Amino acid sequence: MMTRRDLLARLLTLAAWGALSPAALYAPLSEAKGTVGAKPFSKKWLIEEAKRLSLKPFDPPEEKLPAWIADLDWDGYQSIRFKKEHSIWGKETLPFQVKLFHLGLFFKHPVEIYEVVHGLAEPIPYSPDLFQFGPKLDLPRRVGNIGFAGFRVNAEPDFERDMFAFLGASYFRAVGDTKQYGLSARGLAVDTGLPRPEEFPEFRRFWLERPSAKSEFVTIHALLDSPSVAGAYTFVVNPGDTTVMEIEAHLFPRKPIERIGVAPLTSMYQYGENDRRMSDDFRPEIHDTDGLALWTGTDEWIWRPLVNSPVVRANSFMDVNPKGFGLLQRDRNFDHYLDDGANYHLRPSAWVEPIDGWGRGAVQLIEIPTPDETFDNIVVFWSPEEPFQPGQERVFKYRLHWGEPPAAPTAAKVVATRIGAGGIPGQKNRIPSRKFVIDFEGGRLSGLPEAAKVEPVITASRGQIKQPAARPLKGTNAWRCNFDLISEGSEPIDLRCYLRDEQGALTETWLYQWTPPA
Repeated sequence: MMTRRDLLARLLTLAAWGALSPAALYAPLSEAKGTVGAKPFSKKWLIEEAKRLSLKPFDPPEEKLPAWIADLDWDGYQSIRFKKEHSIWGKETLPFQVKLFHLGLFFKHPVEIYEVVHGLAEPIPYSPDLFQFGPKLDLPRRVGNIGFAGFRVNAEPDFERDMFAFLGASYFRAVGDTKQYGLSARGLAVDTGLPRPEEFPEFRRFWLERPSAKSEFVTIHALLDSPSVAGAYTFVVNPGDTTVMEIEAHLFPRKPIERIGVAPLTSMYQYGENDRRMSDDFRPEIHDTDGLALWTGTDEWIWRPLVNSPVVRANSFMDVNPKGFGLLQRDRNFDHYLDDGANYHLRPSAWVEPIDGWGRGAVQLIEIPTPDETFDNIVVFWSPEEPFQPGQERVFKYRLHWGEPPAAPTAAKVVATRIGAGGIPGQKNRIPSRKFVIDFEGGRLSGLPEAAKVEPVITASRGQIKQPAARPLKGTNAWRCNFDLISEGSEPIDLRCYLRDEQGALTETWLYQWTPPA
């Protein structure tokens, strides 16, 4: 960890940039290095560094930004643009290029970024000449090495649109074949969804391995730190129609942690066809993702539609060695969103594929109220059963797929969930009820004749299920299941449904948690 003395020594070495020649200061980054000195770097060293860091008291990053960027508003921050002619690896004709994010606005903690070549890591120094600044910014005459907020990576043949980016705390995100950003991932979640402020671990340093001219992947290393845990991360990132990150995390707790979240995903769900509570908008649906998909260790496929809950709520899906889970945007119909700016129909899904078995634990889903689409209110992660304790090293390996998931159920999938008033139209409903309508499509189900004997299997944790039915949906390849629920009390009710015939299950399992009105 860099101390104040180390920082002062670096600044004295650079003499507030005066020690650098004008040619070095204004050259592309790949030509401007060699001023501080390279140091040996390896993954093994990074793991030992994280362990060493965990044995020391947490040293929080400084909150104070230089005055000239401390009070930037949104427009001011957006006016700062990285100059693409200074892209890392831009002059080497390599298959990847890196562009840097400036500090300011929400991004107040600087990160150190290094380039690794042949096992030697060299720091990438900050210079204001790397950026184009808006006319309202009063740039001081001399600027020290203030660091960067993060970085983004482009891949050939498209060096204009991002492949992935790291920016803020331990957040990162990537695109799939639509080249559209959507949900985010994090390095780690700590105490998310508990009745106290959660902790946000941060990536404090990054090491970017220079790829070869024929490399099909790029490797990023990162050092994570927080009051509760330190960690060493390696990301091997492969571009394509689906961006695939192979991630290895070595975690070293400083203290006991009540709720740890491994491979956390963060998304936004304001409203959709199943939840119209916050739908005062011309657009029919607003969400980055519409459901949580689970592939359990026992080979069951589960679909849980998301909800903009009126209160914070947590659901745990217990499992042993899960095969995968993710937040998906299944609905790709533009007419269901009618937003050609946000392009919600193009938002990528993200799928977590555990490697080497994760043992016992639970996939946890946290749903937080949001008044609009600017807040991420959905979090999902793996929570191991074995508690995190000081002195441990916990290792987790997984692949993170951005785009379409690499696996899908062979049975029919849920394609829509709708909820409305129960009963029969035109007839007085003596007992208040809610009608649930679920559409399934695919697998053996879509090939069955209309007269096939298909049975809905429905259970509820409380209340009564009335008038369950399943039938083909005319004009489509889907089958529709519907039922009424007569609720008891105002506590949440857990619902479960799938369709079967005499040969067995025809669909994945639909789960839902419905909260009756008070």
